[in-house]
Amino acid sequence: MFKSQNPKLFTLSALALACLPHVAQADNAPAAAPAASGAAANSTEKLGTVVVTGNPLRSSEAPGQLRSLAGDELTLQRGTSLGDTLGGLSGVSSTYFGPNANRPTIRGLDGDRIRLLSNSGASVDASTLSFDHAVPMDPLVIERVEVLRGASALLYGGNALGGVVNTLDNRIPRQRQTSLSGVSEFRLGGANGERSAAAVLDGGSGDWAWHADLAGRRTDDLRVPRFTDPEGVTGSRVRNSASDSKGGALGGSRQFSNGYVGLSLDSHQTDYGVTVEPDIKIKMQRERVANAGEFRWNDGPLRRLQWQASSSRYEHRELEGDGAVGTIFNSRGKDLRIEAEHAPIGLLRGVVGTQIERSDFSALGEEALVPTTRTRSAAVFLLEQLQLGDWHLSAGGRREQVRVNSDGDSADAESPRFGAPDQRRFKPGSLSLSANWHLSSQWELSLNLNRSERAPTFAELYANGAHVASGAFEIGDNQLGLEKARGSELSLDWEQGGAGVRLSLYRTRFSNYITLQATGEQEEEQPVYAYRGVRAQMQGFEVEAHQEWKLAAGSLRLNASLDSVRGIELATGEALPRLAPMKAVLSAEWRQGPWSSRVEWRGVARQDRVPALDQATPGYGMVRLALARQFRIGESDALWYLRLDNISNQLAYSASSPLTIRGYAPLPGRAAQTGVQIRF
Repeated sequence: MFKSQNPKLFTLSALALACLPHVAQADNAPAAAPAASGAAANSTEKLGTVVVTGNPLRSSEAPGQLRSLAGDELTLQRGTSLGDTLGGLSGVSSTYFGPNANRPTIRGLDGDRIRLLSNSGASVDASTLSFDHAVPMDPLVIERVEVLRGASALLYGGNALGGVVNTLDNRIPRQRQTSLSGVSEFRLGGANGERSAAAVLDGGSGDWAWHADLAGRRTDDLRVPRFTDPEGVTGSRVRNSASDSKGGALGGSRQFSNGYVGLSLDSHQTDYGVTVEPDIKIKMQRERVANAGEFRWNDGPLRRLQWQASSSRYEHRELEGDGAVGTIFNSRGKDLRIEAEHAPIGLLRGVVGTQIERSDFSALGEEALVPTTRTRSAAVFLLEQLQLGDWHLSAGGRREQVRVNSDGDSADAESPRFGAPDQRRFKPGSLSLSANWHLSSQWELSLNLNRSERAPTFAELYANGAHVASGAFEIGDNQLGLEKARGSELSLDWEQGGAGVRLSLYRTRFSNYITLQATGEQEEEQPVYAYRGVRAQMQGFEVEAHQEWKLAAGSLRLNASLDSVRGIELATGEALPRLAPMKAVLSAEWRQGPWSSRVEWRGVARQDRVPALDQATPGYGMVRLALARQFRIGESDALWYLRLDNISNQLAYSASSPLTIRGYAPLPGRAAQTGVQIRF
């Protein structure tokens, strides 16, 4: 299961478990309450008040640009992928590639501009390479997911300009486990005929805590309203969209009076079809070992030291109809992130840290579209915060060194296309400044300014080949420079009693925006898409509001959100590709005793601001209903739920999908899904 991991990380983890108790015993003061997400399963409700992402100083106030899903809300919103799970959040969409591979997009930005994290550490995969590469995780086993937008996300790198999506679980326990606890969930139905189950166990004794989880999911071809695909075939199923996935993890930690150190091993495997090609299957597997720890002190120059390290092996095989392997994508990745909080300097509090990442990638086979590459990056970062009365000021900076090496064509290549071996070096830097002003107990005004730089990825630099799974011939540019952007955001919050409103206005101007666009040419009977750098601008707004009433019979909560983003290429005035259109979400939630219900309407406008070689995407409106009931099974708490999606069976397409994929994969049709979650 974990045969290909680097044994050095196991050795380092074992040494940490053996030696760090001596460090921990240097200070026997009572432990501060940990702020990480790994609480025991029987304290799920407490998890909702914990903020991890973009909050390294453990502030009691969450970053204003943070949105999260946890508890029953996450259970009812879970989809088969991370993008599907987060689709209802303001400003969030996905690069929809059928039901199995859709990566989140935030404020119109996708790919390498969205930083996917696992427990605040890097999630190594190939999902930024192409739209058909799924994210190797199952939403069934995560306890919380946090989405961070705006300038605070730049703490995680210039490639977090669009935002950060951080999935949190308890695979490395952060707290002592005083008893056995767990969660199990069973789901059935949906437009893809899902049959899934997951189980999570947490336990421990004394200073030792352990975790285990297991999940499996099978789906059929996605059922959709009747449609006609680009080849003229009419039907009510998305062809070749069935999937079979499974995964599991083991983890443990040693708890000390002022911290913890732990290790986890996990494996995830998914087999799924490619909607563009009816006889292409993908077999994907990722294996990962992670080490994490934290120590805290009450005095001295250093108050807290926290780290995450991981080593991952990722493989993605594209299989032909006869079972032959067409292309094999391999990725080996390692990352280390260390954060140290210094003692307050007057009113100034801050964190300094370093992050090191390395990735080896290869694509083998006749349809390999990138050469073998090696990417190395090292960064230092700093965040300082100052509280002056009603003003909260913060400044963050990050400096990186990135090296990308290409092996070029092999000596015996029959059809050379990558050229000679090549190396590119980059030194991106990011800076963010923010000010929050508490105008009164109800009003708060926030201003964020940022400057970011992102190194181009190996695919953006060196791609040159047909990618059958996405139906495109992709061409990189090895002369691309840093992607550079300057952004600003102004937010106004009002909160009183059970009501609240938030308005955000933002604009980002790129002096070099790396975009993947159709050229209008054909190569090997496929449309050519090329990476190029352009001057561009994105701007948009988000409005969110809620009102809650406590009534004698129960409680009623109304929610509303509206978001929009527009992006243009400044030299031509042409729209940037794959931007999500304006989206409105209205919902009403009713709770009475053990019962709860929710009705949601999600309206998406027509997207006709598209490049010349793209096509407009019609707008749509969908209604979703959910009913849930809490009950007891012996000594265990349980939740039963029923969800009805797309009740009007509306035919709809995702505007943020590439044109080569969009027409083959409409959004899911009318469906019912039910499930039971048991917590003990």
